[in-house]
Amino acid sequence: MSSMSLYGYYRSSTSYRVRIALALKGIEAAQVPVNLLKGEQRSEEYLAINPQGLVPTLRVRDTDTSVALTQSLAIMEYLEERWPTPALLPSAPEARAKVRALCQFMACEMHPLNNPRVLNYLTDRLEVTQEQRLEWYRHWVAEGFARLEVMLAESAGRFCHGDSPGMADACLMPQLYNARRFECELEDYPRILAIEAACQSLNAFHQAHPERQPDCPAP
Repeated sequence: MSSMSLYGYYRSSTSYRVRIALALKGIEAAQVPVNLLKGEQRSEEYLAINPQGLVPTLRVRDTDTSVALTQSLAIMEYLEERWPTPALLPSAPEARAKVRALCQFMACEMHPLNNPRVLNYLTDRLEVTQEQRLEWYRHWVAEGFARLEVMLAESAGRFCHGDSPGMADACLMPQLYNARRFECELEDYPRILAIEAACQSLNAFHQAHPERQPDCPAP
């Protein structure tokens, strides 16, 4: 029997993705907060676990072994391979490739442009104003969601692919959460908003929400 610990930060998009995947599969993992604002991801203790200095890290302990898994998409693929039911990916190879493309678009094209490391570099090193930083953020959110809305026309049912929640939905919800934090205009994306509503109706997404995590500050 294995035990798992998820090192993450409550508002991290990447941690949020993995929390959703775990909840959809009904897998329990102990939460180990890593406060990004305090720089705990750069501590010697954490770097010994994840040399990338990023969250999340999923630490899996079996009877004789312990392994630290990194990168949210790789972690979700691991969960899918080890616990294939309920599935986060469809069964047909072509459909699986489509879902992976949606995930990679959100995780590798949209998210990096709005990552706090990038935003902080804009203000701290390039000395852009807060207004310019916000303009940057909203511009790339709009660019990404406009393309995603078109991509989803081919595959979406109630969720990003068909009528069952999966890996692409786990990538979508953190993007929407952060877009709302930065007051991005979302009314031009009705398909995305319909999927968001479907996700919000499921307990797994409630469990994984940033404001329900143990390291979320009290209001």
